[in-house]
Amino acid sequence: MKIRWQQQQLGDGQWRYRLVDSQQREIGWLGRFLDQLQARGRSPATIRSYAMSLANFLSWWGEQSTMAVDVAPQECWTEQTLLEYTLWQGRQQKPPSPSTINARLAAVRQLMEFHFGVPAPAPLRRNGRFSHGGRRAWPARLARVAVKVPRRQTAPLSREEVSRFWGSFRTLRDLAIVGLMLLNGLRAGEVLSLEQEDVLLSEGELRVRGKGRRLRLLPLAPETTQLLDHYLRVERPANSGRRFFVSLKGRARGKPMTAAGLRSLFRHHRQTSGIEKAHPHRFRHTFASDMIRAGVSPPALMRLMGHAQIETTMVYLSLTPEDVYREYARAVAQRVKMLEQR
Repeated sequence: MKIRWQQQQLGDGQWRYRLVDSQQREIGWLGRFLDQLQARGRSPATIRSYAMSLANFLSWWGEQSTMAVDVAPQECWTEQTLLEYTLWQGRQQKPPSPSTINARLAAVRQLMEFHFGVPAPAPLRRNGRFSHGGRRAWPARLARVAVKVPRRQTAPLSREEVSRFWGSFRTLRDLAIVGLMLLNGLRAGEVLSLEQEDVLLSEGELRVRGKGRRLRLLPLAPETTQLLDHYLRVERPANSGRRFFVSLKGRARGKPMTAAGLRSLFRHHRQTSGIEKAHPHRFRHTFASDMIRAGVSPPALMRLMGHAQIETTMVYLSLTPEDVYREYARAVAQRVKMLEQR
């Protein structure tokens, strides 16, 4: 049975996500889980991700079982179910990445936590044995099945690559978008969610709403301030609403720029410039690497990038052999100078 996810508009800017079967019938118990995510303030992107993950899992489950999915399976889902689901994903012609597999498994676990009303038992290693910390077991015990995720190694863009990609743009809006990613480390979603009141050009500051609705205030480089100001004065259509970045032509002129539109923009310029690695998040990584090379401390960089944990920031701190040699030469020179002064 093929399970699909849908985004339903309810009017007045309200929306909800639903999972439907092959006959377009809503699966109510799954819809209630998605509703509580929305009630808890999760972002539309997060809820959409959960809906996509659960649609994939339920589609697989429908092929393995003769049971209808209009009622929660309860006892039918066990640790073995997640293990089989994990193996099935790895056998696909184009298997998903380890991160995607783990995200899908996490969505299923949270669904079951919500349905059964008790926390998932997280196995803890004690004295060489696995324990469940005294928590009462689920009706169907689901352990934390997960696959190993290789450490991410994302090389920043070189100056020449940035220059070639930058040179392929022709509008001030597009240059401003890339400038915010490269000079301020903004995520694609953060760029799209900017509102006019967030761009404080006279103060040289930018108010950014990050993941988890965390708000941070960033300084604007003079070059970025100039780009944003020129975009407002020259290109941005009048009476375009609250969103800062909007479409410039066609039927959507003046309407907020969408995630699909941003992806299409970068796809076009990757082809035009020949820089295949120029994805939005690669510019954020380049910003982080440039800040570290300029001497910014990891705690300060964590604040600039809007991370909740320093461990997330450390993922971006990869050094090239040239960086290592340069740091070594600098340290040796300082050591020699100290010895000479004795």
